Amino acid sequence: MIRKQTNAFTLVELLVVVAIIGVLIALLLPAVQAAREAARRAQCASNLKQIGIGLHSYLSAIRTFPPGGITVGDWRGPNYTNWAISILPYIEQQSLYDRYDMKLQNEDPRNLPVCQTRVDLYCCPSDPNVDNVDVPDSGPAGDRQMKYRRGSYRCNTGRLKPDGYFDTHFNSTFMPMGWRGPLHVVGDAVDFNGKTVRWRCESIDKITDGASNTFAVGEQLTLTNQSRSTYWAYTYTSYNKSAAIPESRILLADYVRCVLTPGTFHRDNYCKRGWGTLHPGGIQFVMCDGAVRSVDTGIDMELFCALATIAGNEVTDFE
Repeated sequence: MIRKQTNAFTLVELLVVVAIIGVLIALLLPAVQAAREAARRAQCASNLKQIGIGLHSYLSAIRTFPPGGITVGDWRGPNYTNWAISILPYIEQQSLYDRYDMKLQNEDPRNLPVCQTRVDLYCCPSDPNVDNVDVPDSGPAGDRQMKYRRGSYRCNTGRLKPDGYFDTHFNSTFMPMGWRGPLHVVGDAVDFNGKTVRWRCESIDKITDGASNTFAVGEQLTLTNQSRSTYWAYTYTSYNKSAAIPESRILLADYVRCVLTPGTFHRDNYCKRGWGTLHPGGIQFVMCDGAVRSVDTGIDMELFCALATIAGNEVTDFE
């Protein structure tokens, strides 16, 4: 009897094929991940571009940029609307804007449904925290255990100095006025001499450093201490507003590491107002002229601070 010969893989051949496939997958996986991250980064840049268009549409209609946040009195408030809420009608979110009552405080329970809503344009695809609704670390919402929706972007309030901020009225009247950013705190403040100082929104002609040389809105996230992350609709101090100091630790996407890193101004308040991204290639910003630029985390920090001010008269070479 003649047996018909059949062709088949031996066990050794099969193992070799499996090993080759494993090697190919290992080689391709980083490329696939890099391609996906490049797509996420591009989407993030597109978000910032649309935010820039929203800012300029607001500027065309109102003749000024929106307030970074409206706060009356000292740093404790009361607080009202902010830049991210103000531009909702200009980013195709009119119905959401209509649900927010401008006459009520930001932390009023009747405004919370808006503050807890996900706005896709405010969410960077690389940010792992944007689907969270939770309690911020401090302020009226923290005290009352009120939950807000996360976001990925903060406006630029300007350059800081020790114990002086443009996202709150605390010592704001003693700050160099040229250091303010385009989207700072707005409202009536009382200085230490009892004098009322009125902070108003900025028009484009007040950006004497040049709209193309001034940050408007940029990326911010932290992988640690999540309650210090961005909350897009929370007006209180720094939760949707950041700033600049001449220390690179504020560009880390890691709040705890920033706090633990020694600095000239070794205060956690500066880390609260930092920036951060998970993208390779740097932190993305939309400038006051609407262009989107990437900032390497190794940037000279004096240059970074110069790009944060609207009238600091600094010489910048930002390409």
